[in-house]
Amino acid sequence: MIDKEKILIEKEIPLLEHVRKTGKGFYITISILIALVLWGLYAYLTQYRIGLGVTGLSRQIFWGVYITNFVFFIGISHAGTFISAILRVVKAEWRRPISRLSELTTVFILFFGVGSVLIDLGRPDRMLYAIRYAHFRSPLLWDVCSIATYLTVSSICLYLALIPDIALMRDIGWKKRQWLYEILSLGFTGTEKQWRRLERAILFMSIIVIPIMITVHTVVSYVFAMTIQPMWHSAIFGPYFVAGALFSGIATVITIMAIIRKAYHLEQYLKPIHFYNLGTLLLAMTLLWFYFTLGEYITTFYGNEPSQMAIFWSKIRGQYAPLFWTHVILCFVIPFPILAFPKSRTIKGTVIASISINIGMWLERFVIIVPTLTRQRIPIESAFYIPTWVEWSILVGCLSFFSLLYLIFTKFFPIVPIWEIHEGRGKSIPQIEERLRSYLPG
Repeated sequence: MIDKEKILIEKEIPLLEHVRKTGKGFYITISILIALVLWGLYAYLTQYRIGLGVTGLSRQIFWGVYITNFVFFIGISHAGTFISAILRVVKAEWRRPISRLSELTTVFILFFGVGSVLIDLGRPDRMLYAIRYAHFRSPLLWDVCSIATYLTVSSICLYLALIPDIALMRDIGWKKRQWLYEILSLGFTGTEKQWRRLERAILFMSIIVIPIMITVHTVVSYVFAMTIQPMWHSAIFGPYFVAGALFSGIATVITIMAIIRKAYHLEQYLKPIHFYNLGTLLLAMTLLWFYFTLGEYITTFYGNEPSQMAIFWSKIRGQYAPLFWTHVILCFVIPFPILAFPKSRTIKGTVIASISINIGMWLERFVIIVPTLTRQRIPIESAFYIPTWVEWSILVGCLSFFSLLYLIFTKFFPIVPIWEIHEGRGKSIPQIEERLRSYLPG
């Protein structure tokens, strides 16, 4: 049996309140989200029935909002691995309350990254061609393999860390869901042998998922970099995309943390120190992102290759200049001064910086993709791209569906891992003291 009495006595009851009680606000929120999801579904069915002609896409600009969403969503998924897996491996104790919401973000958002590609195909059944006519020299197939592997491993990581809490909820005896928790707990009773095996499995999967995470967004960048299109064919795209993924992913987790903290009254678990520490990581990623962006554009400028420069100037002072400079302001000018000073690295400050970064990073993906397609090496026709209501509606539908899944999850499982908090109280303090003694001389 899980020692539920000991855990619940330890002040962990608030972590179950959002599962046990459902207020009016929940039903209002879920109704709004369902309405937005249905609107997005209507937009997609319109596209499916009529064709991609209802979008702003054309023969030359064949990628737009949907592929921007794909790169953006896959990037956000890196937050779970970075915050949960890497911080778990290095034994950063402050990550305990935020590990599950980070892992959950990874798993759920990956579905919408893959879904964006299917939507962009127009005919989703053609996705099967990637398997039927597999060609391993194609970066598109590399994408299929890496993302499928990442989704599988991330789902296993999330599930393994859920098992003790599922077993706890099974033992509490909620009759309506008893059968569900009974199945999902896999007979976990909390014996010393089971704990030892579970902790080894979680650590092993955490180590395995880290290189897979790096591989995924590197391969996503290769979809662009392996072409000869100007300002895509670049060796810097791999690390540039990985840095951007971590940048937007950490910002997303901070935003979700603030919402969860406020909605479920988890102030004593999601504390200012968590926002401060993540804000510090976000500051480091802000500088790293700026370094890669500067490196990308300054090498293009000094190279002065005509086809590259045509796109370069369209971003700097041409048609796409407003989007380019807006994304620079949102990703660096606004967040950097907020995050650089400890006094402004508060909950409010980090949330403002995070929202700014996420909007800016979506624009960055758009500015990477669309301008190159308007000025390809072999132009097909005069090109101009403006997204239509269908594309924007599907984006809103995807974000709403993600939020809906998140909300439903919190009605079945605690969003803050109870067993990790309990373990932190009981084991971590002596372990930290022992590590400190090992560091210090004498």
